[in-house]
Amino acid sequence: MDENQFERAQELEEQQRVAAMANRVQYQGVSALECVECGSDIPEARRVAVPGCQCCIDCQQLRELKRG
Repeated sequence: MDENQFERAQELEEQQRVAAMANRVQYQGVSALECVECGSDIPEARRVAVPGCQCCIDCQQLRELKRG
């Protein structure tokens, strides 16, 4: 890996880190009682642990897998 490729990889990593942090801030707030994807109840423990969550853990995992 030459120096340019290494620098580009570092830039991409930083962009992904910033995007992930921005995504996390976006979800802060009031948690949904029901998953917006499947309609199942979101357990209180998840709503407290992840302020602003809108999905059950299964649907959130699917969302993250789709984002890559």
